[in-house]
Amino acid sequence: MLFFKNKIRLRFAPSPTGFLHLGSLRAALFTYLLAKSRKGRFILRIEDTDQKREVSGATDNLIKVLRTVGLEFDEGPHCGGKYGPYIQTGRLGIYKQQADRLLQTGQAYRCFCSPERLTKMRAAQEADKQPPRYDRLCRELSVAESDRRAAAGDSFVIRQKMPTNGEVTVFDELRGNIKFSAADLDDQVLMKSDGIPTYQLANVIDDHLMKISHVTRGDEWLPSFPKNILLYRAFAWTAPKFIHLPLILNKEGGKLSKRQGDVFVEDYLAKGYLPEALINFSALLGWHPKNDKEIWSLKELKKEFSLSGLGASPAIFDAEKLDYYNGYYIRQKSLSALADLCRPYLEAAGRPVKEKDKLEKYVSLAQDRMKKLIDIVELTDFIFALPDYNSELLGWKTLTPESAKNNLQILKTELEKITAEKWNKDYLEKTVLAWIKNRQEKNGDHLWPMRVALTGLKNSPGPFETAAALGREESLKRIAKAIKI
Repeated sequence: MLFFKNKIRLRFAPSPTGFLHLGSLRAALFTYLLAKSRKGRFILRIEDTDQKREVSGATDNLIKVLRTVGLEFDEGPHCGGKYGPYIQTGRLGIYKQQADRLLQTGQAYRCFCSPERLTKMRAAQEADKQPPRYDRLCRELSVAESDRRAAAGDSFVIRQKMPTNGEVTVFDELRGNIKFSAADLDDQVLMKSDGIPTYQLANVIDDHLMKISHVTRGDEWLPSFPKNILLYRAFAWTAPKFIHLPLILNKEGGKLSKRQGDVFVEDYLAKGYLPEALINFSALLGWHPKNDKEIWSLKELKKEFSLSGLGASPAIFDAEKLDYYNGYYIRQKSLSALADLCRPYLEAAGRPVKEKDKLEKYVSLAQDRMKKLIDIVELTDFIFALPDYNSELLGWKTLTPESAKNNLQILKTELEKITAEKWNKDYLEKTVLAWIKNRQEKNGDHLWPMRVALTGLKNSPGPFETAAALGREESLKRIAKAIKI
């Protein structure tokens, strides 16, 4: 188990290449929780050295989305801090200085090989069924020759000088010691010919200079782990503690893919998945609390989250489980709050409801059945336009459609006695049930036809709440229509 010390600092370091992936949300959440559970700092660093993939506005959108789900940064490009700049393209001079330092100490070397030579080299290696890696031709250049060619303006990259034999042992907080054969390690590029650092170099330099104490990242980065540790050693720096988070897989065991459904947090928010549901669901993608508790608020997670509950096995993304959490949090909302959340979805569907009390009645009919906010549109369709339906639907058990219509006619006469002022769920329920009991008849023989008449649906809310939401005039109108079908 990892024991945290003072000055806990963790960073979330995405590339500004588009929307926020669910896996990135999980990574940001775990990073945030590990920091906050030990009163540490949560830092945003934007890794934008790959300018070709950068999407305009992506950083602002990322900050907005994470703020929406409750994750706020202590330092970052939007809020400052004493370890900035927090955007990598603002740190290019730092990377050059540190790369030159590696050259001077013999921990790295210039490689002048042309792209054409490298392409032919890799093709030959693949033809011989060898793993493609740099053949270290330029590693044998003398310092004088390397300096001469650089001064002459020859194009070059800077490569890390890897050990050629033995083993490299690294330590992951979830997996313990992991050994890699040095012979399998490539002399990776640290600085490209245009002066832009690769991820590996910039990441290590930034983590050290920003005093990052713990690095969280996906376990797809495990193959590069020994290269990172060797780079720390080359600089004579102490490496932070590494926590490689398990992958998130779909139910079939593959990676989450846009082809199989939504993978971006923005898509889920747009459909009406609540921030608290996304946080609760994401927290349990790889974290196993000591008890079997399923419902966790962000406040509770900040207090209880720990590395001891994390495992190395892949987490399974279960969309039905997310729907379960979202439905739970929807049901916890007050009618007033839920109505406000549902209003934009109804307006987007061309169904604006100005009166708040009327909107709350509509929402009350759907609250128990909603899995996401956008469901309000489909679940209240029948309110705005009664669906066409067959009179056979009015029948219930041994009750024939014709008998149902007769019962509706009798019930309609009784309902007409109720004034608009008393037309509410409680009064309707009390009055109608007492009337049925007094007649010594079955509730279903009257309530089923009433519900179908009001909604036109086989599955729908109860008749009394539906009648209350529709109002007296519309309810009687629909019952009359059902009688004539």
